[in-house]
Amino acid sequence: MRAADADRAAVADRLRVALDEGRLDLHEYDERLQRAYAARTYADLEALLTDLPPVTPAQRSGLAPAAGPTVGLLGDQLGPAPSRGVTARWLAEVWFPYLRVIAIVVTIWAVTSLLSQDLLYFWPAWVAGPWGVVLVVRTVTGVAGGEPQRQAVKRQRRRERKQAKRASESENPHQPPDPHSHLMW
Repeated sequence: MRAADADRAAVADRLRVALDEGRLDLHEYDERLQRAYAARTYADLEALLTDLPPVTPAQRSGLAPAAGPTVGLLGDQLGPAPSRGVTARWLAEVWFPYLRVIAIVVTIWAVTSLLSQDLLYFWPAWVAGPWGVVLVVRTVTGVAGGEPQRQAVKRQRRRERKQAKRASESENPHQPPDPHSHLMW
């Protein structure tokens, strides 16, 4: 299918984001940008993005012709502003258990120091230090690898499956529940 000007602009925006993220150098960005504006078909445009991580789920990509409404390549739902929220949520999921445990062990250390009326050895550092290093590495590799977006897509798919299941159950209220529905195959 032939691409429209809006499709070319969306790819140009996605390439700019990739440049800003450090995924493309300036020379490669310029070369791909020229090819994007010269592209005639969706296939020409897709070839420019194949080695870049997706911003929107593939089934809702603005490059894939669809019968229903499409979402632009930068995505109305997972574009630059919402992706900050996606990343923040992922960071909270990764770091909050650590912060809770550190708060508990520091509280235990503080209470025991108070009760002994002496400043005890700060042993919570042995919990916080190694675990913190592991979390820093996980955070850096996760953000660089697009893990927050993948998690958001998975959550969205789960939500959509639940909604579809509820809708099918409401359409067939007299059908008995499947006794094997809880089994994962």
